[in-house]
Amino acid sequence: MLDIRPFATLGHADHGWLDAHYHFSFSDYQDRNRMHWGRLRVWNDDRIAPHNGFGAHPHRDMEIITYVRTGAITHEDSLGNRGRTEAGDVQVMSAGSGITHSEFNREDDATTLFQIWLIPDETGGKPSWGTRPFPRHERNGRLVPLASGFPEDNALPIRTRGRVSGATLKAGETLTVQTDRAMFTYLVPATGSVEIEGRIVGHRDGAALHDVESITITAREDAEIVLVESAALR
Repeated sequence: MLDIRPFATLGHADHGWLDAHYHFSFSDYQDRNRMHWGRLRVWNDDRIAPHNGFGAHPHRDMEIITYVRTGAITHEDSLGNRGRTEAGDVQVMSAGSGITHSEFNREDDATTLFQIWLIPDETGGKPSWGTRPFPRHERNGRLVPLASGFPEDNALPIRTRGRVSGATLKAGETLTVQTDRAMFTYLVPATGSVEIEGRIVGHRDGAALHDVESITITAREDAEIVLVESAALR
């Protein structure tokens, strides 16, 4: 199955410093048909104004992946971690038994990013945070794991049976992704637009897929895609 969720249909909240669009129910946006996709619980498309951000707040029992599209985000947490993640790169926070953190755009220009939350396989555990550069040119024409619960992927580790991957495609280029029918797949073009099964997935639209053995993605223009695969939520 393929369900395309146009950007215009996403939940939306504009707080001035934060302009957020929600692929799944979040905060005041609630849609019983968009509660999760497998273990994928949150996909927020955020624009954070310069010198603004999320003040210190707590989380637990969630794998939180931040994919920075433009600009940079600076992280600080109760474990003493501090780091800056730039455009194209990724950070992961495993909230575990509990962690308090802040995320600020300390740049002079707006930062845009995807916040992606996955439900962990088990609750509790020691919280952690990490970041890693993923040069976009290394994803040319191929899907590269960025955060993964599978050690063989050589990506930032997460504590769930799932992965977050990225690829960059030139206009007209086609990429075929082999998938597990039992997994739930969600894809968003961070830039550009693509075609799947003869249907267009536009810039920042969502495409939810399940019970498929492979996905053929054709770029209608130069495109950067982010794809999440995750197991069923039990």
